Amino acid sequence: MRIIILGAGAGGGLPQWNCGCVHCNAARAGRLDAMSQSSLAVSADGETWAILNASPDIRAQLAATPALHPTGPRTLPLRSVLVTNGDIDHVAGLLTLRESQAFDLFATAAIHAVLDANPVFGALNPDLVTRRALALDRAADLAPGLGATIFAVPGKVPLYLEGETVQTDLLAETTVGVELSANGRRALYIPGCADLPDWLAQRIAGADLVLFDGTLWSDDEMIRAGLGTKTSRRMGHLPVSGPEGSLARLTAPARRVYVHVNNSNPLCDPASPESAQVRAAGWQVAHDGMEITL
Repeated sequence: MRIIILGAGAGGGLPQWNCGCVHCNAARAGRLDAMSQSSLAVSADGETWAILNASPDIRAQLAATPALHPTGPRTLPLRSVLVTNGDIDHVAGLLTLRESQAFDLFATAAIHAVLDANPVFGALNPDLVTRRALALDRAADLAPGLGATIFAVPGKVPLYLEGETVQTDLLAETTVGVELSANGRRALYIPGCADLPDWLAQRIAGADLVLFDGTLWSDDEMIRAGLGTKTSRRMGHLPVSGPEGSLARLTAPARRVYVHVNNSNPLCDPASPESAQVRAAGWQVAHDGMEITL
């Protein structure tokens, strides 16, 4: 299995267009590497690919990834796109993929309903883009030799669908993880996750690789930085640090990578004490263009 991190950042990326935090300013000055928004490419044979989450930055991500470059006038080695939730940073890139490109669009029935309810996504020509509903815990093929099984993880509905009361640990079709399988290898992709129940930790432990939600380092990070009013858990993301955080709870598998990293997170800076701490614990922090072969 070959995996390419197209975008390692959370919504807004690094630098975020309207943010003057220390990390965004450092990225603008070239002192930190920029990160585009969350997306992943996966292949079993290195020739046909699936994309997981269609970032708003997908046009630049595709241009920066030779394995996904066109092989003819209107021929791209893309077989499918799978979205793990309805968040803007995971579905807005579908509008870039409207330009007469055939592929299968995989999502749960609940996420498809969100897309269907917005007429702008009708720009995806149904003669070329086949919308396929995935049932939880049922296997499907994303590309030749590449299987995927989605499963519900604790999360919430997209921000634009929130009501007065928001359940942040909802187990439903609105937030899913993806179990990828190819050539006897197994990887889990979980870019958004609000909690880590024992059953999920056990499922992750048995994989060859986990790409896990690294959005925020601490629960009150955005508040302390003056960048927002919500905690990490209120935003639907388990913090990295703390006794119940992912760093303390996830000690297996051997290959563990944080993805979906917010611009406020000290993991944006490889020289930070927090980055040293995660490396010492056996984790890696994703970066744009990072390649993993299993």
